[in-house]
Amino acid sequence: MQTAVKVSGANPVLVDSYLSDAIEVDVDALADGTDVHVAGIMEHIEEAGVHSGDSACTLPPYSLADATVEAIAEQTRAMALALNVVGLMNVQFAVKPGADGADEIYILEVNPRASRTVPFVAKATGVPIAKIAARIMAGERLGGFGLQRARLDHIAVKDIDRDFGRAFAKSQLGSGTILPLAGTVFVSVRDRDKEAILGPSRRLVEMGFSLLATSGTARALEAAGLPVGRINKVLEGRPHIVDAMKSGEVQLVFNTTDSVQAITDSFSLRRTALVNRIPYYTTASGARAAVEAIAALKAGQLEVLPLQSYFIGGF
Repeated sequence: MQTAVKVSGANPVLVDSYLSDAIEVDVDALADGTDVHVAGIMEHIEEAGVHSGDSACTLPPYSLADATVEAIAEQTRAMALALNVVGLMNVQFAVKPGADGADEIYILEVNPRASRTVPFVAKATGVPIAKIAARIMAGERLGGFGLQRARLDHIAVKDIDRDFGRAFAKSQLGSGTILPLAGTVFVSVRDRDKEAILGPSRRLVEMGFSLLATSGTARALEAAGLPVGRINKVLEGRPHIVDAMKSGEVQLVFNTTDSVQAITDSFSLRRTALVNRIPYYTTASGARAAVEAIAALKAGQLEVLPLQSYFIGGF
């Protein structure tokens, strides 16, 4: 620290810390300096730390407690008024359970401008928030638009449907990812994700899938009473997981890594999944979402409906 202070001269030294296993939340709001309208509160599917532009998100939040969502809305209103925002504002939060079990809300950044989520929020809620923001910036008052807090009866994951699983399934299909309805799932996760992966793995077994895992993950699955086959990592010698993937023996991959070395070691795994078009999820939250989507797909056909069918009335 002494060296850093000497080198930095008159500039401050930034001390940073990482929030592990935190949920990121994006909020878009409208304000005119007096009133604030929270247009959309979105929960990221990937954990905080993945760039917001690369992360999938769902509106409304699919796992946050109502009290946490309300607290986020109140904090957004307070910041918009304190910053005297006129027009659009975007806030990125992180939510992490505290020592007492209650959610702690952290503010990552606040931007008094439009964000890339604005078109998504407008489509998901049916409210033209960019158009309204422009009129506010030109001098109109927010109260004149009669906006109400969105109470949606559908879920939007950059696609829209009545529940999260179906909406996420549509988002995966839209991006070219074909989720399997049967077959073998390879699971290899870092130690801190082993507890989180048990629920999705159990649901997969209940839906008729087989599990395949490397030794450490296999022990965790077996300890939870789940049937699982074992296979070598690439570095452990053949036959290994990449061979199985190339042979068509694996239909879905859940793989989370912790260290730089582990990421390097799993390079051939990721490349093989990409080349062979095997769906591949690199976070525990992504794995949970994928399982919800598979369950929705197995339950029945997806409907293709016009966007307007999800709204009553309209703006």
